[in-house]
Amino acid sequence: MRLFSRILIATLALIFLSPMENAMASTPQNLDPENTILMQLKDGTVTIRLRPDLAPNHVARIKELTRDGFYDGVVFHRVIDGFMAQGGDPTGTGMGGSGQKLRAEFNSAKHVRGTLSMARAADPNSADSQFFICFAPAPSLDGQYTVWGEVVDGMQFVDNIKKGDSYNNGMVSNPDRIISMKVMADAQKPATGTSGH
Repeated sequence: MRLFSRILIATLALIFLSPMENAMASTPQNLDPENTILMQLKDGTVTIRLRPDLAPNHVARIKELTRDGFYDGVVFHRVIDGFMAQGGDPTGTGMGGSGQKLRAEFNSAKHVRGTLSMARAADPNSADSQFFICFAPAPSLDGQYTVWGEVVDGMQFVDNIKKGDSYNNGMVSNPDRIISMKVMADAQKPATGTSGH
């Protein structure tokens, strides 16, 4: 009976957690909170392991933008079924960014299902804030784009991102948005507020 009570209490605790807290409760335990991002999508939370060992400057910039709230509300403007979902442009056109170009950090990581990599123009050093998440392996991209992270939980929510028009390079009308992105270390901190006395 006591075991049943414990299970019931644990189950109720999970039900009443916020989506972000729920994701943290169910995420793999071997993650470094400072190098993990929680991306809230319409259907659930996606847990992303950052790879500073592969692309330290890109990871630092992604965390900076995330902490500034840059990605909150930004759309996935280009989504190609069976290939990838691209977002990170505050204008939603594919032409915008944060205004800070990054030097390429091409690495040996493969573009497989769940890989996060930087979008760029023809110039290898033109990546800014736009990134994509691979739905499936894309070996033709290996060594050509900077891989900076990987989805470790919630890939089914990425799969549900609204797909674009295959005749228009995957551009999406009325696209899905990133509801919020947070560094896990920040999401774990207790809220600091002053109570009015």
